Amino acid sequence: VNRGCVPSKALLAASGRVREMKNSAHLSEFGIEVDGEVKYDRQGVADHAKQLANRVKGNLEGSLVALGVDIVEGRGVLTGTAHEVKDEITGKVYTAKDIILAPGSIPFVPPGVTVDEKTVYTSDGALELNSVPEWVAIVGSGYIGLEFSDVYTALGSEVTFIEALPNIMPTFDREIAKLAERLLIRDRPIDYRTGVFASEVTPGIPGEKPVTIKMIDANTKEHVETLEVDACMIATGRVPNTQNMGLEDAGIETQRGFVAVDEKMRVLTKHEDGEVVPNVYCIGDANGKMMLAHAASAQGISAIENICGREHAVNHDAIPAACFTHPEIAMVGPTEEQAIERAEKEGWTLGKSQGSFRANSKALAELEGNGIAKVLYNKDTGKVVAVHIMGIHAADLIQECANAVAAGTTVQELSMMVHTHPTLCEVLDEAFKGAVGMSAH
Repeated sequence: VNRGCVPSKALLAASGRVREMKNSAHLSEFGIEVDGEVKYDRQGVADHAKQLANRVKGNLEGSLVALGVDIVEGRGVLTGTAHEVKDEITGKVYTAKDIILAPGSIPFVPPGVTVDEKTVYTSDGALELNSVPEWVAIVGSGYIGLEFSDVYTALGSEVTFIEALPNIMPTFDREIAKLAERLLIRDRPIDYRTGVFASEVTPGIPGEKPVTIKMIDANTKEHVETLEVDACMIATGRVPNTQNMGLEDAGIETQRGFVAVDEKMRVLTKHEDGEVVPNVYCIGDANGKMMLAHAASAQGISAIENICGREHAVNHDAIPAACFTHPEIAMVGPTEEQAIERAEKEGWTLGKSQGSFRANSKALAELEGNGIAKVLYNKDTGKVVAVHIMGIHAADLIQECANAVAAGTTVQELSMMVHTHPTLCEVLDEAFKGAVGMSAH
């Protein structure tokens, strides 16, 4: 709420409006003409993000109070004594039958990078939008880096991605990544370097001295290039915020900061052959199972179910994810590459079917015909294994697919379900029907 999903979506919403209104060629196809220059107020955009975060935070706090939950502002640490948590700030010790660890995560800053949160900053600093640099380098090309490249280019910046792995957007499905490169990178003032580390990043002085980025080859470690840019955003992922929580005192070993849990979210003493720590659970980024806010929420519900004696395990394969670029990217389940490996290992046949936004009436009405929906399924059982979407409102469309994975629905069943016309979800209808040899048109 404070530093992630909510404020970043506010920045994306505002900058997206700017991009759309500045695209005179796109607007002219609607018969719309903007007379005069499209301007934005940087501080106004930043305030929108901050106000939204505060509003959502306030609503959540209000809901908790209404439910009779006591809220203590502080930092809890384990004391080493069962059923005890100490407030690190006041020293007060609280006792409870069960304890849920949910410390979240913090941005990862690689060695050699100096962060001043002014010219060199993490996603936390970027959310403040203290400036819109003319040229900004983004180290890392995952969800966070890609979303902020969308914000910066919409507001007038040039962007350079610095990616250590051989491919841009390395965690995405390869087919989707190639489409995203065409739609989100090639047509915008963005370039990139792959296979290189930002070995040394030195802050600058706004308007006076540039940020210096020394890059080395990811394999040979030899210096390959030095960039001088106006700002540098470090988007190299996040690490669990589990340091100094008293985990060692409770006999809990972490691995790179991650806390081991079983399928019931019960904390284990270690990752390999660990024993259950009685009455202690861990949810969210700190356990590393799936670093998404809604995954943490699902894990929290699951932990409570198990505390109450109702056995439950989260199916992480059925949890969707989204990247809120323009257009959006969304997915549930493994990438096609991972699904191929899984099918070979488990001995089943992988099927694939696609729907196109270019053949969708609603997308064409919006002049947003770029994009695909790819359905991966088990040919032997018909069950949906994964879905990857890139296109307008992909983040909303993915939920139907996540529900299908969770319920074990088959493509045969989905192909006979009626989808509203004309809507974007007919892109999925086309893919489901295609999986069983039917035509949607």
